[in-house]
Amino acid sequence: MKIYEYHDVNRRGRIERVDYSTTDEAGKMVAKYANVYLPYGYDKADLERKYNILYVMHGGGGSPDAWMDCCKIKNMLDYTIDTGEISEMIVVFPSYYKVPREGAPVMEKERKEARFFQNELIEDLLPAVESVYKTCADHATAEGFRQSRMHRGFCGFSMGAANTWYTFLHRLDSFAWFVPLSGDCWEVEGRGGETCPEETAKVLYESAAASGYSPDEYFIFTATGTEDKAESALTPQLEAMKKYPDTFVYDEDYGKGNLHYLLYEGWGHEYEAVYQYLYNFLPYLFRER
Repeated sequence: MKIYEYHDVNRRGRIERVDYSTTDEAGKMVAKYANVYLPYGYDKADLERKYNILYVMHGGGGSPDAWMDCCKIKNMLDYTIDTGEISEMIVVFPSYYKVPREGAPVMEKERKEARFFQNELIEDLLPAVESVYKTCADHATAEGFRQSRMHRGFCGFSMGAANTWYTFLHRLDSFAWFVPLSGDCWEVEGRGGETCPEETAKVLYESAAASGYSPDEYFIFTATGTEDKAESALTPQLEAMKKYPDTFVYDEDYGKGNLHYLLYEGWGHEYEAVYQYLYNFLPYLFRER
């Protein structure tokens, strides 16, 4: 695995903020925001240029600022785009919380928040972002998102990874690239990758099979460390998913197949680890196979 180190970069992207409104479970309006990374040279006046887009979710207790506060992700994006290691892309940092969390996490409450975010994602967040920025969606509607799904990805750390698996299950018609980092799928139950890996893998398989998309139309890149508390849930889930090779085509070569697992020797449950995993996966996102 390659390790990213900080580099001075002259051609730097910028961060903008998008404010939008959504509703909570009671139907009350809630004001929210997302941070948006725009690569160097992004020009809203250039109507011909369109960009791939990656949504990156924080872990439990975090906010839209968490990734940039906790690791060198902006510098990594600036440098890898500047050197041509990755294609230019827009990166969005949202939050699945309606209001900031207070106190210690409660598993079922976190799970409920993450699942409910799926409505906000399609109905509020994507329209707010992609009506402003030049993505590959010709219009910021459900149909526009479906038509441009091969140019859109979702990534997340920890509970953000649970969000990513939920997005795979429920929004495969709008996203094609998935990067769940240090977190398993909680669709069946919290930490289902550990407690019921076979059932969890089956749910993922059934959703993919029912979608009508072929294995070359969706891609999963997942990773964790051997010292990460997520490993005991993620590894069994991945092993169970491999039992559906017609749907999940596992390959250690990130440029082949549609299911990839990076298990790093060491490293715990932290942003400084997972942004390194993302660094290794980014060159393979939005690439033709």
